[in-house]
Amino acid sequence: MTAFDPAKAFGPDVAARYDDDPRGDEADGAAFLAGLATDGTALEFAIGTGRMALPLVGHGVRVDGIELAPAMVEQLRSKPGGASLDVTIGDMSRVELGRKYPLVYLVFNTIFNLLTADDQIRCFENAANHLTDDGVFVIETAIPSAWVKPDRHDYVGVNEVGVADVTLDVCRYDPVTQLLEENHVRLGTAGITMNPITCRLVTPGELDLMGRLAGLRLVERLQDWRRTPFTATSQAHVSIYGR
Repeated sequence: MTAFDPAKAFGPDVAARYDDDPRGDEADGAAFLAGLATDGTALEFAIGTGRMALPLVGHGVRVDGIELAPAMVEQLRSKPGGASLDVTIGDMSRVELGRKYPLVYLVFNTIFNLLTADDQIRCFENAANHLTDDGVFVIETAIPSAWVKPDRHDYVGVNEVGVADVTLDVCRYDPVTQLLEENHVRLGTAGITMNPITCRLVTPGELDLMGRLAGLRLVERLQDWRRTPFTATSQAHVSIYGR
């Protein structure tokens, strides 16, 4: 996507409305992750506005974070309890905090926000560097086939239809680079807004290989936070990696 800058994709406008449409599984995710934070601490890559971190804090876990977008952290700080979290601004694939955790996690498809295979591998390596010997790295993300189909590399999807506006997803997928270019377009009586983003889609098998390159192995794979078994028809997965 011409002129797209991942570092600016989650600026003040996006951050201000990021929590307007929660997925609804945050409580389940926090309960799941709390069981893996064996010493009561965890590190979240791409902590964002704290949609997962703050519910996890509610389970008595101290959560540290790394986040690329300062505007997202400003939203986190404005929430009850958000000001007390230790958050470092920077690239989750490169920032080194100098301490170890029993749990490092990356959720909401955010591994896709790293746009090259090298960056995604480096993310696994950085997670491994922050893990205790018996710690785990948890990734929660979609299956690429849930977003794109082999015969539909260019498509428009309808997200919302209202009386005064409609919201469309205009997408193009390149199977060579594995990049999905997407623009969320809102057309309404108040005008037109566009929210572009580019993602690099990767399969569970590719993630497993990245884990191997970082010295990690797949421990368990589930469909969701409620421990639904992962099957051939699953549209998303929660994958746990350890040494």
